Amino acid sequence: MGALLRVRDLHVDFGRRRVEALHGIDLTVEAGARVGLIGESGSGKSVTALAAMGLLPDNAHVSGSIEFAGRELVGLSDAGFAALRGDLVSMIFQEPMTALDPTMRVGRQVAEVLRLHQGAPAGMARARVLEMLDRVGLPDPGRISMSFPHQLSGGQRQRVLIAMALINQPGLVICDEPTTALDVTVQARVLRLLDEQLDAAGAACLFISHDLAVVSQVCDEVAVMYRGDIVEAGSIAEVLARPRHPYTAGLIATARIDELAPGDRLPVIEDFWDGRGSAHGR
Repeated sequence: MGALLRVRDLHVDFGRRRVEALHGIDLTVEAGARVGLIGESGSGKSVTALAAMGLLPDNAHVSGSIEFAGRELVGLSDAGFAALRGDLVSMIFQEPMTALDPTMRVGRQVAEVLRLHQGAPAGMARARVLEMLDRVGLPDPGRISMSFPHQLSGGQRQRVLIAMALINQPGLVICDEPTTALDVTVQARVLRLLDEQLDAAGAACLFISHDLAVVSQVCDEVAVMYRGDIVEAGSIAEVLARPRHPYTAGLIATARIDELAPGDRLPVIEDFWDGRGSAHGR
């Protein structure tokens, strides 16, 4: 399989002062692969995803290269991104209540994605929507499709977003902390569902999270971000067993905090920033 998403020397900065958020990152997602992008809040994970989707604000300055299926996305027009999003590339956001239109029934919102990119007539679109809502495990898809977002639980709303993301069978699904707002039990169910549906669609996944345990359930590979740099990348098994960067080792130590014995010191992640736009310790 070849590279589906290839990011090379990507820099992103914001505003007139050109505050840099990404410092020349490299990232590859092969066709059908599951890649986790992990790091603490503010490390640049979401900026990376939004750059790939063309959703950065107007004051963002982007340089470098983002290729999807061989097509360069840096400099792509708004119309070009609009044709890409929801069709060849989809995104599942962290908070479904902000991703869904509160004034529109959820079935219509899922159908809009299908009609926009496939031109499906209303009857065909409705049948496909009900099929997708059933596939993501929502009870009584007909009732769910006629509901407004506020009438559904958090887990149900996230399932609607998964249905919306996968209905056009995209090659790549970007998941930005898709289970953070859910309780642990619902989170586990949604992760299992996402895993099953990605397999069924044969889609690649870039899964963004701050939680190593969650990433290890979904992904085969992981890239570790720290202050706008990718400081380490490799298979989940390799990175967990033999972390090369001290920041990665710190993340793993904090994830295993429940294994501490009484009296043990809590792990602390040091600051590896060198003040010149890169993270030392590699």
